[in-house]
Amino acid sequence: MGKVLMKGNEVIAEAAVQAGCKYFFGYPITPQSELVAYMARRLPEVGGLFLQAESEIAAINMVYGAAGTGVRVMTSSSSPGFSLKQEGISYLVGSELPAVVVNIVRGGPGLGNIQPAQSDYFQVTKGGGHGDYNIPVLAPASLQEIVELTSEAFDIADRYRTPVILMGDGMLGQMMEPVEFKGRTESELPEKNWATTGTRGDGQRKIITSLELNAEALETRNEALQKKFTRIKENEVRYETYLTDDADYIMVAFGTVARITMNAINKARQQGLKVGLIRPISLWPFPEKPFLETRVVVKGYISVEMSAGQMVEDVRLAVNGHAEVDFYGRTGGVVPTQEEIYQKILTVTGGISV
Repeated sequence: MGKVLMKGNEVIAEAAVQAGCKYFFGYPITPQSELVAYMARRLPEVGGLFLQAESEIAAINMVYGAAGTGVRVMTSSSSPGFSLKQEGISYLVGSELPAVVVNIVRGGPGLGNIQPAQSDYFQVTKGGGHGDYNIPVLAPASLQEIVELTSEAFDIADRYRTPVILMGDGMLGQMMEPVEFKGRTESELPEKNWATTGTRGDGQRKIITSLELNAEALETRNEALQKKFTRIKENEVRYETYLTDDADYIMVAFGTVARITMNAINKARQQGLKVGLIRPISLWPFPEKPFLETRVVVKGYISVEMSAGQMVEDVRLAVNGHAEVDFYGRTGGVVPTQEEIYQKILTVTGGISV
């Protein structure tokens, strides 16, 4: 299969199917509805099951049920609908069930609008639902990267028995780019001997639940979960750097904003300004290593986001006071332009536009 021109939401769906996902439960909401529609058509072709639930709450609990049987299952939504899934996501974490949850972010808070945003960063990286937990979060910047990260999301989910979030903004879901599906790469994954596939009268009963009424026993379970989160932080960090080796200032951006920021960096370089980019690909675990390697030698960092300043907090924690951290962001679905970011670079660096 050569390159094909597809919309971002459809790329996520096809990549999921090719990763072995045969079960999808969802509910349409702009700007991710094409993903739901694609799954409705595609899954019956591969012997899978699509079901449009009566609500986002119903959808995430259907995911819980399917995940308990060990199958690869996915749901998707956009910001308001994703908020409704938080209780179910916490149940998935507490019960250690693998699933992939897609959030194509739109402007908020509240109903907001259907324009692209990144303002769900806190929600996806700080837990979102009740209890002490973290979830791996992958943030692609291109449609080709969606293909790769969707497959990785399912592998991570199975490797650690955890839900994984694939997060993009509305622009990523709606844009069209040529992509190539190169086939699934098999990974060594643990057996799903915990799955509730039925004992058929022979074998020990398997019970999956997040309920534990004994406080000490629940604490022991939480301690085990925290150890798992530590393993994820050690093994599943993903990031990309661009022109950071000699940079005096480093931009930090993810998703489609990183692509716009890269263009602004190229313009700044043409003017002799030494500017680079750190692009987090995993939003959790957040990539601290590139900051540890650069924070002593660079003069400052600039976090660029489609939010009022959410990722900038993680940037400041990673920099740990070794350098100045500035911020530039647009909200409400407004996409920062290359020229705006370039002007921010000039302001922070003291450069002069020519």
